[in-house]
Amino acid sequence: QNLTEAIQNGVYPLGNESQIEDSNWDFSNSFFFAGTVVSTIGYGTLRPKTAGGQIFCVFFALFGIPLNIVFLHRVGKMLSLLCKKLGRFLYEKGMRKKKIKFLTLLFFLATGILVFLCLPSLFFQITEGWSYSEGIYFAFITLSTIGFGDYVVGKQPGRNYFSYYRTLVAIWILFGLAWIALLFNL
Repeated sequence: QNLTEAIQNGVYPLGNESQIEDSNWDFSNSFFFAGTVVSTIGYGTLRPKTAGGQIFCVFFALFGIPLNIVFLHRVGKMLSLLCKKLGRFLYEKGMRKKKIKFLTLLFFLATGILVFLCLPSLFFQITEGWSYSEGIYFAFITLSTIGFGDYVVGKQPGRNYFSYYRTLVAIWILFGLAWIALLFNL
């Protein structure tokens, strides 16, 4: 019974979960893998196993990480323009600049918490079978790029996932990282 519980929790007698994972290089998993490489999250549950794949991954990361930084910077600039438009609107309504800065920060913080932490956590609760707090934990650990790998989307035994699930999660990660970058630039 203890062995069964350990296996269900990701502890395997032959190694850890990432060591015994079967090859699953479909489009969605490949997109998710690429996203975790360029974002430097790197959960470790999906990885290249051949020498050629590993060398390709190194070069992909060498070019992909800087390109991702440029991409996140551009998305951050677009979000920053929204911030300025909101600020201009509030200024035209007669609000003081200090109050505008505070309200703009509060608006983007609250909106981001809702869009990138709270709602995805509900989605993970339904799709992954995690508790809501586990969903919050996963979302924060992912978007902060800590990426422990103790919770990974699309890996729950006995669950069926729609084909582009991990692709959507990778897109959520990229825009979530852009939101985090925006908060640092406000």
